[in-house]
Amino acid sequence: MTFCNHEEEHELASQRARTNMPAEEDIARVAAAFKAISEPCRLKILFALRQGELCVLHIVEAVGGTQSAVSHQLRLLKANGIVKARREGQNVLYSLDDEHVLAVLELACAHLHCHI
Repeated sequence: MTFCNHEEEHELASQRARTNMPAEEDIARVAAAFKAISEPCRLKILFALRQGELCVLHIVEAVGGTQSAVSHQLRLLKANGIVKARREGQNVLYSLDDEHVLAVLELACAHLHCHI
């Protein structure tokens, strides 16, 4: 059995961690968002949308695949609050839902290069 020489200090740290833990509902929502963006096709869509609004056809051109597959992925991203859509005439234009999505993408890219 291992004994900790810093038991009181570690207990306080553990208590702070529990106190600052988000609510279970918030953790579930964050996990769902990460799950939604973790699929490579959906991630490519998000990287394409970093430059601004695109219609489905332009997203298909940027990321490859079929219009049907891209539309399906966009529905999942929209359902998770990661992208938003607006109608302009007969076109639906998609964009990142807010600046936080862009920040997550930029941080992920920065993290990739941090350990090289």
